[in-house]
Formats: sequence, structure tokens, C-alpha cells
Amino acid sequence: MTAASSSQPESSNGQRRYDPLDTEQRWQSHWKDIDLDSTPAADDPRPPFYALSMFPYPSGSLHMGHVRNYVITDVIARVQRMRGDAVLHPMGWDAFGLPAENAAIERGIDPGVWTDHNIGQMRDQLGRLGLSIDWTREQATCHDDYYRWTQWLFLELQQGGLAYQKEAQVNWDPIDQTVLANEQVDADGKSWRSGAVVEKRLLRQWFLKITDYADALLDDLDQLKGWPERVRTMQANWIGRSKGAEIQFSLTGDAAAAVGADKTITVFTTRPDTLFGASYVVLAPEHPLVNAITSADHRDAVTAFRDLMSTLSSDERTAEDQPKRGLPIGAEVTNPVNGEKLPVWIADYVLADYGTGAVMGVPAHDERDFLFARRHELPVRVVIQVPGADEHLNDGEAWTEPGVLIHSGDFDGMASEEAKEAITAKGRDEGWAQPKVQFRLRDWLISRQRYWGCPIPIIHCDSCGAVPVPREELPVRLPKDADLSGKGGSPLAQLDSWVSVPCPSCGKPARRETDTMDTFMCSSWYFLRFADPGNTDAPFTPEAIARWLPVKQYVGGIEHAILHLLYARFFTKALRDRGLLTIDEPFERLLTQGMVQAVTYRNPRTGRYVAPDRVSDEGDPRDPDDGGELEVLFEKMSKSKYNGVDPAAVIDRYGADTARMFILFKAPPEKDLEWDDADVEGQFRFLQRLWRLVESAATNADQPVCLSGDGALTLPAELSEAEQEVRRAVHTAIAEIGEDLSGDFQFNTAISELMKLSNALSGALETVTPAVRQEALSVLIRLLAPFAPHLAEEFWHRLKGSQSVHQQPWPIHDPAALVKDTIELVIQVKGKVRGSLQVPADADKARLEELALASDVAKKWLEGQSPRRVIVVPGKLVNLVP
Repeated sequence: MTAASSSQPESSNGQRRYDPLDTEQRWQSHWKDIDLDSTPAADDPRPPFYALSMFPYPSGSLHMGHVRNYVITDVIARVQRMRGDAVLHPMGWDAFGLPAENAAIERGIDPGVWTDHNIGQMRDQLGRLGLSIDWTREQATCHDDYYRWTQWLFLELQQGGLAYQKEAQVNWDPIDQTVLANEQVDADGKSWRSGAVVEKRLLRQWFLKITDYADALLDDLDQLKGWPERVRTMQANWIGRSKGAEIQFSLTGDAAAAVGADKTITVFTTRPDTLFGASYVVLAPEHPLVNAITSADHRDAVTAFRDLMSTLSSDERTAEDQPKRGLPIGAEVTNPVNGEKLPVWIADYVLADYGTGAVMGVPAHDERDFLFARRHELPVRVVIQVPGADEHLNDGEAWTEPGVLIHSGDFDGMASEEAKEAITAKGRDEGWAQPKVQFRLRDWLISRQRYWGCPIPIIHCDSCGAVPVPREELPVRLPKDADLSGKGGSPLAQLDSWVSVPCPSCGKPARRETDTMDTFMCSSWYFLRFADPGNTDAPFTPEAIARWLPVKQYVGGIEHAILHLLYARFFTKALRDRGLLTIDEPFERLLTQGMVQAVTYRNPRTGRYVAPDRVSDEGDPRDPDDGGELEVLFEKMSKSKYNGVDPAAVIDRYGADTARMFILFKAPPEKDLEWDDADVEGQFRFLQRLWRLVESAATNADQPVCLSGDGALTLPAELSEAEQEVRRAVHTAIAEIGEDLSGDFQFNTAISELMKLSNALSGALETVTPAVRQEALSVLIRLLAPFAPHLAEEFWHRLKGSQSVHQQPWPIHDPAALVKDTIELVIQVKGKVRGSLQVPADADKARLEELALASDVAKKWLEGQSPRRVIVVPGKLVNLVP
């Protein structure tokens, strides 16, 4: 391999000066020329290692959060290559979505043009970091050679019964007459474009049956030992498996007559043991029974309440700090366990899409029911006795823990856990209860009424129904002449030339599906495409998946801990069941890196952030507009908070290697990182010290170091004390850094070990033999390579190393080098330290006492007397007591 030529300027002493930009540009160009980062061929015998970062949305601007994510993954990929693995390290773009469509509307350009421009810009920015990415495998979800296969996989899921349409509640803009994604609704419930108060409407939407996999998604979390416990807990809570019972409450009177055959309301409860304590039944305002069973004298109030609820999100309705609102609807039901008549209410805290959309109100033993009952003066009936106490309401609050049943008929005195089973069994025998497992997880709504997304490959025919587009006709491409103004509904629905097509089954006039897919669809399988990116016959082959999957190390933000990871796991299991792959889980290990934070200045009175260049400092930072004192906070980098740091500015000043070293050294990867310019300077100074160390070795007139003979390194049979210390420092660094880069990836402590090694070698290399010096520098450079790849490459070639440093094996420590022949023994006289001496490391207590008594320290302080007592602590000290 021919090395890139050096053009570093020389200093006054004849050594070259460190010019990071020149160094990094040269080596990046050279690596590209020799195809250094290409993925090994399928027949490569080395074990595969798939290193993957969560791919970004192409906003056009790289931020320090990106830098941290991709540098972490890059270090892992580089280390595994040097450890002998065949590494796949790809990159792509999550390129569909609302931001590009908004930008296209604002600028009057095609969103594809805008997106491709941003991709090119961000690719160049990432390139400056020296990432070892195989760019030949790059994918963009908005390109039709990718979304063709997203459509193909949708049809696979539909064929497997996992994709279906049903009525669902959506956000509706009454002025623009269009459906809005949740992201298009402001925090105050208004449309992002028209400003209208968003309504809730029922529309026919596409769903995926993720609930079919709820048990597997929950149970298989136990397999993911390489995932943070926090993420597994978040996923488990989102899936939300609850064991309980469905209870049927019979409607009475006019309400029963109004509903026809089925005269019951079914509720799901995890506490059938509290059934005797029910004092009302409450429905979601959207429950389909509400219209039928509401009495005439309650209808106006119920309509007004339902209209109000249609303007609120689920989070707003169920927020803990909100009062529990509701009203009766004039209907009654019978409690099946005791025949008592209970009123039926509707309330904001019951949601139509959770459980059956109906709950039984047991105020004494449920916190939300208790608050609701107190607000609306409903009965509170205690049926679970607090252990060890008289009957009461737990000091004025609901008692939700286990206890003993009271006021519960034949079940009095039974433990509540036992009563759950007994009451459910009674209901099952009598026909009003069934054991039930309920999930918080809902089926995945993938329909989006916007343009910039993957078209759903379905054609609707009046005769044939929903007909799949034939797979040989994929992709269904987005048309170029759609009106993106947002007026009049879905942009695709307005384009009749695209919508009107013949039915693939019967040939009659039909219409394309005008919804596009949720962008999570595209990101739920991209890791599979990277394994086989050039395939034009299928999204991937089973052989490619078997070679590379599961991903050995996945890196990304905690904000994707639930939805993206859950959807990717669902896709993997569903495609496994379709026979397309054999793995059960997509990601073997997961690292969720912390945020990058920086100093912000905030006015606590107005909530306004102030740019640093406008802050006046008069002892404390002051607001230039009103003179008031500002809060100084560390917060996530954001343009709106004036605390963003442009990675390009850091690289231009210090170089990419310094930026990489800082981002890795400042904090453990899973912790938030606080940006500090002084720490960046510190890393730059460290790299400069390394530069001087290697330059000195390269320009030594007597014995310049040459690494070309590293493979034939022969150490002296006998090593001096200085040589032993150098080798001990070198092999300690190998052992410690190797440990830090395995398992939990403590990059900060690994860099700290590099600093210790650098300090140990500075000034010591001139006192050792060429072979020891050569070994030390070879190890130092290879250990540095994953962290500062450009500088390590420069060092390697400066010392005439063969090939690339990134093609060298990872150093292996020599345990014998860590063993010390001698140790320092502290000599105390009457408990006070008076000196020390070097003694054999394996000396026993008798030998240590002998050496201590013969030492100059003992002779000086004992003045010829024999000690009354000698206390020996092996390996540490000898205390002489006269």
C-alpha cells in the first residue's frame, strides 16, 4: 500500500508541526482511494460483526448529537475490525416525512429535490469525521429503489393477515378539510397551518396487527440481555400486559330496550375482587353505546361534553393533574354479583381504544375513580380492609393494595388475591365473567394523509374490494405534479390522473389508495436492507440475513426506546413467520447514548432564552433587555436556545480527531454530556503531546523507530528496570483499554488509559532498547487508532508501518509483562514513615524483616539498637518499634 504523502510544516527544531486539517483530508482521500472501509465479501471466513447507528433524518445540518452517535459506533466498528471480525458498518437516511413536505410548501420546490440536497450536505459533513462507513451500501427511504421493497413487505404482511383497514379516530382540520398527523397539531390543539381548533373524526385507516405479537414482544424482552434495563422496562410498560376479567353489566329499562339483542356493557378490570365495591359504570365518550342509551333529558349535555372531548388529546384527557370530568347519561346497569342498580356515566379519563372503552367505578380502591367520585359526589364503598386496621379509607385516599374482603357476601374474609380467582370463577359459571389478558398496546395505525411518504400499494374496486398492486408493478411511485398546498384534503387524492386506474383483478375502473405510510414503516426494516443493498429481485435474501443479522451493536438515542425499537422487533418477528428470515430479534446489543448539552441563559420571568453574545456579566449574567438576572442552565443543544455548537466550526479549528476524542472522553456514553470549550482544548493539547512524542521517535538521529519490522520484533532476553516499567505500562494499557472496549464501552476511561500510557512513555523511550521502544510505539498507535483514526494513520506511516494502521491486529497483552520483579517496601519507625527500599516481589515475611533491618533507614533511625518489635505487612510495609 502506498501511503499518502505528507505536507506537514516544520517547526524551528526541524520537527513537523501538527496540522489536523491537512492530515485528515489527506488520509480521508487515501482511504477512499484504497476502499479501506468496504464490507468483506460473503465468503470471508472471519466472524461477522454488524455495527449500526440509528439512521438520521436528512435535515441538512449535522449537530453534536449526531457526532456522538456516529463516533461511538465508529469506534466499535474499528475495534472489531482490528480484533479480526468482518465488519458491516453502513449508513442511510430516514428521508420521508412531514418536515420535508413543509419545507417544499414553504419554498415551492419538490420535496425530493430538497431531501436529496440535504442528504448530500450531511454526507459531506459526516465524511469529515473520518467514519469508517461503507458508503456503497447507502440507502434513502424516499428513493423508489428502497420504497419499492417497503411496499413489497406491506403486501407480505397483508397476505399474512397482518394489514387491514378499519374506522379510526383522526385529527381533522375543518378549514383545510384534511387529516393532520399528530405532529401537525400544536400543543394548544390547533392546526399548524390554518390555526383552526382540530376536531376528532372517524375515518377508514390502515393498521398493522402488532397486537398479534404482544405476548412475544413482551416475553422475548428476557432474551435481550445486551439491552439497557431501562429500555426493556419502557417497552414492557408500553406493551402493558394486564391479567384480569371481563365483566358483563346488564342494561335495564329504556336503555336495554334501545340496544336490541345485546343488552350488556362489558368492562375489563384487573380487580374483580373489588366488584362488590362498584358504585357506577363509566363509558368513554366515544363508546358506540352512548348514542343509543343516553336518555332524552341528558342528550344535549352529553353532546356538548362529547364535542369538548373531541378537541382534546388522550394525554390531555388522562393527565394526572387534570380534574376528572364527566356526567351521567340517564342509563342504569345491574351489578351481576349482587343485583344492585348502578348509574352509567361518561368521563374524560376513559378512552375508547383501551380495553373495552368501559370501566366499573370502584372509588374506594382505585385512585382515578376516587377522585372522580369525590368530584361528583358518588358513593365510596370499602370492600378491601387495610391489613391490621379498622375499616377506613386509608387516611382519605383510595386503598389499592391487597387486603381482606369485607362487605362482599360469601367472599368476606378471603384474601384479595384469592378472591380475584374466586369471583371470576363464579362469574364464568354464571355467564357474566371471563378471565382476560388485556394489553395497553394498540394495533399500529400506519395511514398518513400527506404526500411525502411511501404510497400504500392497494387499489380499491367497487367489485373486488381492496386489491393489492401486483408485485411486478412495484414500486407505486409518487407523482411529481401533486398540489402540496394542504388545501382540499390529501394531495394524492386530488390528483385524478394518478388515482384513477383499472382494477388489477377485474379491469373495471378503480382508485388507488391515497394514504401514504407512517415513516416508522420505512425505518422498521432498513437494517435488513443494509445486509443485501444491491438486490433487485427481493428486499434481501435469507442467506444475507443469516450472515449479518442480528445487529451485534446498535447505537441510538433513548427517544427511540419505545416505538422504533418495538416496530423493528415486530417487523422481524412477522417476516420470520412469513418465512423470509430465521432470526427472532433484530438487535443483539443496544447502546442508548446520552444527550449533548451546553450552557443556556434563560430569563426566569419571561421564559425567554438569551444568546450568549448578548449576555452582560455584572457579577451574575444579566438580560440585556430588562437588566434582570438570568438562569445559567445546561440543556440539550438547540437553535432556539442559542446553545448549539456547529461541528464544522470545531473541526475547522481543532480537527475531527479532537472532536472525536472530546465527545468520547467527556462522559460515559450512556450519560448526558456537557459541552465545554476548555475540555476540547485539553484534548487538542493531548494530541499535540502525542505528535511530539512520535515526531521525536521518528527524527531520532541515532535510532529512529521503524515499525516495518514489527512482525519480527525480538525483545532482549534480559530487560533493565526502565524497560520493564515501559513494558508494564504498555501491557497494562492493552489490558485496561481492551476491557473498557468490551461490554459496556467505557470510552472515557479508555482514553484516560491512553493518557497514562503517553505520560509513561514520555522521556522513557530514550532509555530503552530499540525493540522495546518499537513495541511501545506500535501499541500506542494501534490503541489510539479507533479514537483518532487520522492521527494514528499519520503516526503509523511516519514510523514506516506497513499497510494501514486500521488493518493491523488489535494488541494482545502479555500477562508476564504485568508482573513486577520488585516492589517498594515502606519502612516505618514507631509508625512514622522514614524511607523505603526496593525488595523482591516474592519475598516472604522473614526475608522482608531481614531486608528492613539491614537497610540504611533502620541503621539511621535505630542507631544500632535492636527493635523490641517488628511488624511486617507483606507487599506494603515494615514497622520497626525500638
